[in-house]
Amino acid sequence: MLNNIPKILTGDMLKCLSDMGHGDILIIADANFPGERIARSTASGRLIRSQGCGASELFEAIAGLMPLDFDYTPFPACVMDLTPSDREKGMADSGIWSEFNDILRGLRSDARLGMVEREEFYSRAEKAYAVIQTGEERIYGNLLLVKGCVL
Repeated sequence: MLNNIPKILTGDMLKCLSDMGHGDILIIADANFPGERIARSTASGRLIRSQGCGASELFEAIAGLMPLDFDYTPFPACVMDLTPSDREKGMADSGIWSEFNDILRGLRSDARLGMVEREEFYSRAEKAYAVIQTGEERIYGNLLLVKGCVL
């Protein structure tokens, strides 16, 4: 047990966050994300599971410990943008993006989420350091984070 560490962060997650370097990417994935397949391509080579929590809850816990790369990356937090076909169907982001934005603005008031096309998001995820898959059931609940420097 440790003081001041959110209880939803497991030892595996803490080790992952600690092992990551400046510029490394972490994916917080929703329940529909192809986590096993994508995670095999990452630097860690394995999927970290956190199915008992949602993506915004996990982002908030991680944001308190891991700096984001606001200095060298225009968008250190990015979501998967809606596909054109989902837009045509009238689908929306399910409200999770506003939760991500609120957490992000709590770190830096002028910050905003980047939007990444679906296939590009998957491509970046395959080059990530790790994937943490949550139990998030809302659509488009995936988040790409770029680690900054601890100062």
